[in-house]
Amino acid sequence: MKRPRAARNWRDYAFSQMHDAETVIGLLVAVAAVAWVASRLKVPYPILLVLAGLGIGFIPGLPRVELRPDLLFLLFLPPLLYYPALLTSWRDFKNNLRPIALLSIGLVLFTTCAVAAVAHYVMGLAWAPGFVLGAIVSPPDAAAATSILQRLRIPRRVITVLEGESLVNDASALVAYRFAVKAVLAATFSLWDASFKFVLVAAGGILTGYLVGHAIAWLRPKLRDHAVEGIVSLLTPFVAYLPAEWLGASGVLATVTAGIYIGRQVPRMTTPAQRLRLYATWDSLIFLLNGVIFILIGLQIPMIIGHLRTSHYGPRTLMLYAACVALTAVVVRILWVYPATYLPRWLFPKMRARDPSPSPRTVFVVAWVGLRGIVSLAAAMALPRFMPDGERPFPARDLIEFITFGVILATLVLQGLTLPAVIRRLGLSAGRDGEHEESFARRQTAHAALARLEALSVTDEAAAEYIGRARQAYHERLEVLGDSDDQTPVLPVACRTMDDVRRHTLTAEREMLIRLRDEGRIGDEVLRRIQQELDLEESRLAGADSATV
Repeated sequence: MKRPRAARNWRDYAFSQMHDAETVIGLLVAVAAVAWVASRLKVPYPILLVLAGLGIGFIPGLPRVELRPDLLFLLFLPPLLYYPALLTSWRDFKNNLRPIALLSIGLVLFTTCAVAAVAHYVMGLAWAPGFVLGAIVSPPDAAAATSILQRLRIPRRVITVLEGESLVNDASALVAYRFAVKAVLAATFSLWDASFKFVLVAAGGILTGYLVGHAIAWLRPKLRDHAVEGIVSLLTPFVAYLPAEWLGASGVLATVTAGIYIGRQVPRMTTPAQRLRLYATWDSLIFLLNGVIFILIGLQIPMIIGHLRTSHYGPRTLMLYAACVALTAVVVRILWVYPATYLPRWLFPKMRARDPSPSPRTVFVVAWVGLRGIVSLAAAMALPRFMPDGERPFPARDLIEFITFGVILATLVLQGLTLPAVIRRLGLSAGRDGEHEESFARRQTAHAALARLEALSVTDEAAAEYIGRARQAYHERLEVLGDSDDQTPVLPVACRTMDDVRRHTLTAEREMLIRLRDEGRIGDEVLRRIQQELDLEESRLAGADSATV
């Protein structure tokens, strides 16, 4: 007996949903397996994930996973930009704003023009589609660079500049992309109009991000439920991104601005338990999103190749074009970075005296890290398929997709794999500025704790024995840090009486850390590193209390 049509439709729907669920679970398992293999081989996991996705995509019979660019921009981009911004040291970002701006704005526009020229004169594309291709491949990827750089010991300033660039360059590239696509569709372009709107879009994004960050920083301390507070934290990047996009501003800059602002407020507006839980949650989420993205990049190439089967381009021609554009992107970055580093110092002696020129070896590392990733691929796949008349196809759309993937693969694999060897060859190592700051911060927090103990010894004589033991522990810490002078002046701290002396000293140490950060004497990275130790100590105290209850 035949099943009723409604029953068959419901069964087909259920099976299709189950099929989608199996695909998602399979991707997550593949991400975990490939990331584990990458850790064993000591290879950056984005590279291995892209290659794994490329291999999986050519296995016959497997379901095809097609990316929706709108979902990529909405679901992946905000959190991947927000969390690095949350961890960014505002002091270091502000001190390196000039090189960050030169890379994230000047280099993006320079790369866009250079690639457009190659596309026009080598590939025969019209200027407008050439500028579209240039805008797509111009921004290096934040996730790819961070995941590789965090495994390497290189000067802290290099990491600050590269991470700052990767936070901002997506905004300038996407704005240039919008204007280039508009020029193709409307066959008109005004440099003055584009420049004015670029400033307007950027300013609107920064303002929106600041307002959202201020509102979230006001709201989160008022939440009493830890689960709700965690949900608000995870939703913050989307709350910043969407309103900016609705208003026609830069959602990327809104997300980054909100992240930097909230990152400054996190030490004040969250409890130790909340910080430990949220940082762990964000670390896992970002790793998962990165893994899924990079394996999805590899999965797209069979479909992209399928789109090109009806074109008049041969395989050799396609690979030659992709190699030319990838080489252009790499060479243009090198040609830009050296003059942008040394020319301003040569023209302005005061700048040279205030900020001496870095070594050419350090500059080469900045020039070599230009890995492309998800933003480029999503932008290429978001191109409209037809012109406004609905009949003519968008010029060279499939070719632009293929070349974009070629640039991503070339930069990820070639530059990503060679970067550790390049750093070893150049003899670079991590600087000691962070170590000096951390030692200074530990001395100051120890003195702050001792000052709090002195106040407690006056207000809580019953705890004199425990206060004495705690004081001895801090004196021993100062001796290890090379500061045995008990009369070393300390920054003034506010003292209050608490029943638990250890918690009181932890509070004093945190207050001192925040004060040192606010005064610009230490960076946010040093603050987070020491604050995490204090949070773990307080969590152990809380665990001991709960065990005795």
